[in-house]
Amino acid sequence: MENGFPKDFLWGGALAACQAEGAYNVDGKSLTIPDVMRFNPKLDRTITKQLKITQESIDAAKAELDDTYYPKRRGIDFYHTYKQDIALMAEMGFKVFRYSVAWARVFPGGDDAEPNELALRFYDDVIDTIISHGMVPLITISHFDMPIVLIEKFGGWYNRKLVDLYLKYCDVLFNRYKGKVQYWVTFNEINMSAKAGPKTLGILDTGQENYEEMIFQGLHHQFVAAARATELAHAIDPENKIGCMVAYFTTYAHTCKPEDALEMQNEDRMRNMFYLDVQAGGHYPYYANTYFKRRGITITMAADDLAIIAAHTADYVGMSYYMSMIASSDAENLELTSGNVTNVLKNPYLEGSEWGWQIDPVGLRYTLNHVFDRYQKPIFILENSIGAIDTLNEDGTVHDPYRIAYLESHIREMKRAVEDGVDVIGYTMWGPIDIVSSGTSEMSKRYGFIYVDQDDYGAGTKRRYRKDSFYWYKDLIATNGEKL
Repeated sequence: MENGFPKDFLWGGALAACQAEGAYNVDGKSLTIPDVMRFNPKLDRTITKQLKITQESIDAAKAELDDTYYPKRRGIDFYHTYKQDIALMAEMGFKVFRYSVAWARVFPGGDDAEPNELALRFYDDVIDTIISHGMVPLITISHFDMPIVLIEKFGGWYNRKLVDLYLKYCDVLFNRYKGKVQYWVTFNEINMSAKAGPKTLGILDTGQENYEEMIFQGLHHQFVAAARATELAHAIDPENKIGCMVAYFTTYAHTCKPEDALEMQNEDRMRNMFYLDVQAGGHYPYYANTYFKRRGITITMAADDLAIIAAHTADYVGMSYYMSMIASSDAENLELTSGNVTNVLKNPYLEGSEWGWQIDPVGLRYTLNHVFDRYQKPIFILENSIGAIDTLNEDGTVHDPYRIAYLESHIREMKRAVEDGVDVIGYTMWGPIDIVSSGTSEMSKRYGFIYVDQDDYGAGTKRRYRKDSFYWYKDLIATNGEKL
C-alpha cells in the first residue's frame, strides 16, 4: 500500500447504544449500569475521577425516576431519531457504521426464555436503514451496558453462567442478521475492566480482598464467551468476521534508563497485550501467569477452556486510540494528567486536550506497527477522536478546527502505517454525532461532526447541525484520504 489507503477501505463512524439511544424504559428494556451512572457537574476536568458504582448507588438510582442527573437514560434520543441521524452519516459518505445492541433490550430479564421481539424489531430497522444507505453495519455485541439484572441475579461475569447467557444472546443476533451483518465485535474495549469493572463485567467492588482475582476470573469467562461466540458465528455464516477490541494505552519509557524501559514493557503487557494475546494469539502469555502467581490470583478454568480459546481466535484486531502515556520506575516527582479512565504521567513533548488527554498522532503509527508485527491480523481502528467544547453560533454553524486538526494528524499517521505495510481495513471515528460521555456522563464533552442542541441536563431543541468537520470528513472519504 505504498500509495495510501486501498480502494475498499472502510471509512465511517461509531456510536454506542448506551450513550445515544435514550428510551431507557421503553419497549421492555431493563436498566443497565449506564442508566444508573449519575452526572456530577463538579467534576474537575484536569484529573480523571470515576464515580464508584455500588449496590447502594444502584438502588438509589432505581428509586429516582427523573433522568436529569442520569443523562444516559435520555442519550440523544437515537431510539426515535435514528433514521435522520443515519441519513446524516450517509451524507458524509460513510462506508461503514458501527453501532451496538443493548443486551438489556433483547433479554430484559437476563435469563428470559425468549428474546424481546420489540427490541429486535428496532434493531432490524436500524440495520436495514444502515444497509439502505449503502453502508456496512458493524455491530458491537456488548458495549459498556451491563444489564443490572445480570448483576443482581448472578453477580455479573464472575459467574460462569453468563457465558451461556451471552451465547444465547449471540445466537439470536447471528441468526437474525445472517447475510446482513458480517462484521462483529464481541466486547468493547475489554481491557477497561481493570479500572471499570462494574460497567464492563458487572462485578461490584465491596472492599473484598479478592476483588482483583474476581476481575480476572470474570475476564476469563469473557475470553471463553468470545471464543465460543466466534465459533458459533463462523458456523452460522462462514462470512462472519469477529473482532476483539482493546482501548490501546500506548506507553513510552520516560527516559532511556533501563528500569524505565522495563516499566514500559510491563505496563504495555498488562494494560494491552494480555487481552490481545488471549483473544488474537489464542493463549495465556507467560508474563500474565507470572503476574497472577505473584499477586496470589487463581483463575478457575474448565478442562477445555484453553483449547477453545486457542481454536477460535478473533478474525481481526479492533482498537480504540485516543492518547499515549509514559512509564517510569521512579514516578513520584512526575506530573499527572487526565487520561482515558485513569490518570497518567504527563509527557512533556505532547499537548493535551481540554480534558488533559495527551494528543499523540505519531503514537498511532507506532501502535499500529507494534500490534500488526505481533499478531499479523487485520486491524480495524474502531474509535479515535477528541472530546472538546463546541459553540453553536446564531447562524447554525459550529467551527471546530481543533477537531479537524486532531483527526487529520491521526489519519495521516494511520496512512503512513498502511504505507509501512500494516493491514488496516477500516476506521470508524468515535461519536460522529454528539452523544453523552461514557466516563463523565456529560454532554459538554463533544466528539461529533454533527452538533446536537442539548446540554448536560437535557435542555435544548435537540436539533442537529453540521459542523465544519462534517464537510471536511465528507471530502476526506470522497478522496479516500488523498488530500491529507
